[in-house]
Amino acid sequence: MENDGNHGPMPGPTRDNDGGTEGVRTLLGEPRKAIVKLALPMIAATSFHTIYNFVDALWVSRLDNGADALAAVGFFFPFFFVYMALGMGLGVGAGSAISRKIGENDRENASRVATQTMGLMLVLVVVLTVPFFVFAEDLFIAMGAGGTTNLAVSYGRVMFAGTLFVFFPNIGNAILRSEGDARRAMQAMVLGSLLNIILDPIFIFVLGLGVAGAAWATVTAMAVTSALMFHWLFRKRDTYVAFHLRGFRFHGDTIREISRVGVPAAMQGLSMAMMMFLMNLIVVGVGDTDGVAVFTTGWRVVTMAMMPVFGIGMAVTAVCGAAYGAQEFEKLRRGYVYAVRISIAIEVPAAVLIFILAPYITEIFTSTGDTGRIAEDLTLFLRITCFFLPAVGPGMLSSSMFEGTGKGKAALLLTLVRTIVLRPPLALLMAYVMDMGLPGVWWGIVMANLAASVFAYAWARRYIKSLRPGFAPQPH
Repeated sequence: MENDGNHGPMPGPTRDNDGGTEGVRTLLGEPRKAIVKLALPMIAATSFHTIYNFVDALWVSRLDNGADALAAVGFFFPFFFVYMALGMGLGVGAGSAISRKIGENDRENASRVATQTMGLMLVLVVVLTVPFFVFAEDLFIAMGAGGTTNLAVSYGRVMFAGTLFVFFPNIGNAILRSEGDARRAMQAMVLGSLLNIILDPIFIFVLGLGVAGAAWATVTAMAVTSALMFHWLFRKRDTYVAFHLRGFRFHGDTIREISRVGVPAAMQGLSMAMMMFLMNLIVVGVGDTDGVAVFTTGWRVVTMAMMPVFGIGMAVTAVCGAAYGAQEFEKLRRGYVYAVRISIAIEVPAAVLIFILAPYITEIFTSTGDTGRIAEDLTLFLRITCFFLPAVGPGMLSSSMFEGTGKGKAALLLTLVRTIVLRPPLALLMAYVMDMGLPGVWWGIVMANLAASVFAYAWARRYIKSLRPGFAPQPH
């Protein structure tokens, strides 16, 4: 039995002779089966998460000032991406390290990684909460929120106050996924999403909180999810990793191990936040705040279509990380290629459906209040952006594979190419130089994603081919 440094000997689930849980055995087994077994729960979980985002926007759109309320939520998007970037970056860094330690059959250091990750999370929460909350109004004004500033502040301050509940579920889920426990990771995400869906109309309409009610519903749901995650990790203590809390102090070697992938992963997310900020500025310049409402509302729909790939990507990181740690590079290749094929098979019909159903999807968001004025632009957004969906898998899963093998900088470079190097410049080119207006912005997004995905897939295949049995290049 392992001692967790605080609670005595640690009970756990049924284990095989080498101390592995069922999830660990899955992680180290046949890669294609592992991808499916780990991906299916995460696809379900991320799909529920996106459905809640969809429903959240739906309820907000039904306010009397629906178009302005949607724009206000849209102005918060870059900050939400910052929070998610840092939380997911830390989670990816920890998960990658834990998976590789599992592949190396090193449970002690896997546990140390998990404990250090929790300490880093608390530091981030303290550093971020106060400045964003205090300077919320100034930040939204600087972003060009204009007449929607008050709405954006009322929504944003509630979300900023709930920083801890944004971070903790992400970190907990990453730890569970890294040891192959996709079932409980799914349960936590589904619980939070369902609670959010239930609470949205109560806080927005019954309690009369308006757009701020959507934020209260989100924070409340995440707090409940955090409580469940805390119970599993710190009270029930049946995970593969153990948390060493007594006499806690930061260990430089472990922090560097987490940071090697975590910092580039966080920077990937921050680049997404920067991209959303830049795209908001571009869209405001071309189409005023209504353009932001179209962009952020339509992006929720497109993101929903991408959710299966997000779920598969989480499985790819864990499976490839374990295979890399065990130096079983053929298993790594099979898992990655299989995942890419599945993603394309899912996203092609998704793109076709969005193109055909775009007017009906638009009607859901534009049938009440003053939202009818954005209907035509929203339909066009959906019919243009759906063209890049089939290429999402090769790009995203290449980044997931690099993260799993510890090459965080490679994953970061792929994201920067897509989000900063290509997307804003091509959007500007198409909107202004080609004089296409808002449709040009949408076509710029499509072109950037297609080009970046081709580049990512080619690089990933070349990297995997370079791996040889008995030789593992050091992660960079």
